[in-house]
Amino acid sequence: MSPQTNTTAAAGTWRLGDLTVNRVGFGAMRLTGTAPFDRGVPRDREQAIGVLRRAVELGVNHIDTAAFYFSATRSANELVNRALAPYPEDLVIATKVWPGRDASGAWWWAAPEQLRGQVEENLRQLGRDHLDVVNLRVPPSRRTGSISEHFGALAELRDAGLIRHLGVSNVTSWQLAEARAIAPVVCVQNPYGVGAASQDRALLRLCGELGLAFVPFFAIAGAGREAGPAAGDSEEVCAVARAHGVSPAQVRLAWTLQQGPHVLAIPGTGDPGHLAQNVAAGALRLSKEELARLASLRPAAV
Repeated sequence: MSPQTNTTAAAGTWRLGDLTVNRVGFGAMRLTGTAPFDRGVPRDREQAIGVLRRAVELGVNHIDTAAFYFSATRSANELVNRALAPYPEDLVIATKVWPGRDASGAWWWAAPEQLRGQVEENLRQLGRDHLDVVNLRVPPSRRTGSISEHFGALAELRDAGLIRHLGVSNVTSWQLAEARAIAPVVCVQNPYGVGAASQDRALLRLCGELGLAFVPFFAIAGAGREAGPAAGDSEEVCAVARAHGVSPAQVRLAWTLQQGPHVLAIPGTGDPGHLAQNVAAGALRLSKEELARLASLRPAAV
């Protein structure tokens, strides 16, 4: 095994505006417990801190988090702050706004004028004076509507110096165009992985043409979403995993990364062993035949 296979260097780099990141990053959603939010058993605090520090040691310099990633006893942002501050100069922390959760854990969606409060909440929790990247996470109910008012409010916060770069999340190609007409967009964060629908594949290609980072979430979990991957993966994925002597999760990550040099990965875990596997997936190269075999799968098959 070459020295690069156990670090993020094997997968290469991409740009978020003027910030260069390794293509294998880290998602903080699963740091707070065995399931996101309040649905699982809380993680051991010191283990979660250790996972974050180990991620940086392995070359991760792109962490995706949010103020609404919290359980009754754990906050992802607070864990990131505790583990990594003072932050390395090359570390890029991306967060997201529009959704929020109150102290009881109940969800709410911000009006445009409330986005500043959400940005400031992330700043306080992370101990930063600005946020590197803020994604506007579009609610499912607005997937066919305009996002101009909300994105315009974030653009004002960028002009005020609270945000360095802007991204969009859970958007359509039309909403991406709408946002880009207001202010520069550096990334699109949408669900994507083996079995992705045709419109998702088209948006990934569009981002490549525009030079934008495409940052898929649920690349491992697939249809399981926040609940995580299904106990039994599809036979096609398992067959490729057996051929390489790796896990199905690693195959899913490798397949996603090989969809284009602009595709980043943000797999999340609170388990040190899974972290090492996720990073190692950046060095896994699938053949053209394997890529095509997995590309032919559709949601019903995965």
